Amino acid sequence: MSITETIINFPSEYGTNVFGEYDRYLKKIERALQVTIVARDSDMKLIGTEIAIKRASNVFYQLIALAKRGNDITEQNVDYAIATVLENKEDVLLEMDGEVIARTITGKPVKPKTLGQKSYVNTIKEKMIVFGIGPAGTGKTYLAMAMAIQAFKNNDVGRIILTRPAIEAGEKLGFLPGDLQSKVDPYLRPLYDALYQIMGAESFLANMEKGLIEVAPLAYMRGRTLDNAYIILDEAQNTTPAQMKMFLTRIGFGSKVIVTGDLSQKDLPSGTQSGLDVAVTVLKKVEDIGFCYLTNQDVVRHPLVQKIVKAYEDYEERSKKNEKVRRDRKREKDRHIERP
Repeated sequence: MSITETIINFPSEYGTNVFGEYDRYLKKIERALQVTIVARDSDMKLIGTEIAIKRASNVFYQLIALAKRGNDITEQNVDYAIATVLENKEDVLLEMDGEVIARTITGKPVKPKTLGQKSYVNTIKEKMIVFGIGPAGTGKTYLAMAMAIQAFKNNDVGRIILTRPAIEAGEKLGFLPGDLQSKVDPYLRPLYDALYQIMGAESFLANMEKGLIEVAPLAYMRGRTLDNAYIILDEAQNTTPAQMKMFLTRIGFGSKVIVTGDLSQKDLPSGTQSGLDVAVTVLKKVEDIGFCYLTNQDVVRHPLVQKIVKAYEDYEERSKKNEKVRRDRKREKDRHIERP
């Protein structure tokens, strides 16, 4: 392929934000898209194949536009821009940047950062019950919390109810110090953290004292009817089928429900079926229930988390294939033994 070059002009004041500290974003784009980049003042020369230059130009166009809108460019922005142009999707970052779900107590906007997250947010707006399923770090719980808090502030609902099953991940509740509330608080801590960040500790505690915000273990939901509420069930992969049915049948008029879970991280006792697995099968054709599946591409934590999730997914896929081969060989061997 022939090598060509092009020059992009951009305001030099955005250089540090777009290129990253010590030009680390620029170097990442060079490696990923196989281009050479020479930046001087407000001019940037791209050298490479025609397709490589086109992709790199689109990445820089998006990053510069984000910077102009007042965003701090993150490594996740750069990684996602690169991933999307390699899939021949253009201007994805700009398409998502316009939608602000809520703002944190410090004024930082909360908005979808990937196509998967945007689809998740749109599904929440459209459906009464939404299942958000995906690996750690994809923003399932955080975005759900942001939507709930915004609905509460807009008086769309009268209260927020947050719950998750208190399933031990390698430890027993009985060995933890304190009363029952002290024992279950560690399992609810991620929900508290998100509330503090978006709503602020004072506002959260004031509304909690009034009973307008409730954070409780799933067992506390039994026997209740939940009207005019925004209800989030977190870590739903650790529910049993009976618990999931119990939870979903608590829902009353004027309520919105979001169920989040990661099917690859179950802490249930060996041999116990997950309520989330069953719900996906039983409810997939029920009207007004939405299912949104996030993937490792939607991970918005440290870039290394995305690689870890992908490595585990690949490992589990290989394990399944190897197990299938082992079973097929055993079946074939048993057939030979049975022959006279």
